[in-house]
Amino acid sequence: MCGRYASAKDPATLAAEFDAVDAMGDQAPDLDYNVAPTKNVVAVVQRHPRAEDGTVDDSTTERTLRVMKWGLVPAWSKDASGGARMINARSESAAEKPAFKKSLAQRRCLIPADGWYEWRRDRSAKQPFYTTTRDGSSLAMAGLWTTWRDKTDPAAPVLITCAVLTTDAVGPIAEIHDRMPLLLGRDAWPGWLDPDATEVAELLAPPSWDIVDALEIRPVSRAVNSVRNNGPELLAPLATDLDQAEPDLFEA
Repeated sequence: MCGRYASAKDPATLAAEFDAVDAMGDQAPDLDYNVAPTKNVVAVVQRHPRAEDGTVDDSTTERTLRVMKWGLVPAWSKDASGGARMINARSESAAEKPAFKKSLAQRRCLIPADGWYEWRRDRSAKQPFYTTTRDGSSLAMAGLWTTWRDKTDPAAPVLITCAVLTTDAVGPIAEIHDRMPLLLGRDAWPGWLDPDATEVAELLAPPSWDIVDALEIRPVSRAVNSVRNNGPELLAPLATDLDQAEPDLFEA
């Protein structure tokens, strides 16, 4: 997964789709057809609620929509600059990696997406493809999150960051790229989000064929290559033949 996706549903729609409460308030990100690393994104978490005095209620959980910055910054990092390099975590090795293993055991989330972009090299240029659901429902990308505090500035707000788990590409997706987001079906959401579950190895397998068969892959304009471009036209199927090369506008 190269690191771009679309998230263009309003908070109320996402809250209904993921059976969650919108806790983002006025911090909710704008609808975004070209989500890039370090942007604020919507994530679904499930935690034990806390009373005003900080007491945790272990008898119940709350599923909420939260705002996080895409690019995980481990709590032990000296500064937050490395987050841009940790937008993805390999599902096969996350349990062993210092940056991800604690989050995999304790802080998992779902990152809703309308679809994601991937690039395939065709002749001399990179052609973007957009993968989405055929029925318009959101994809649930498995994610990890954590908190980071600036030890040089105790008054600074806590930074909440996340990463998308990736896995081997399945089926026709592998013709575009060898990796893809780890997509979870609705039946896997409770186990993945359960704050008391520390072992989730069985949920780290590549997506089932049922999930993959429900996806549509289509070439789209290279306008998506520039993060300055952002609009529903980025999702439109490419009108020209792939052999008619567009200018290579790639900009990370």
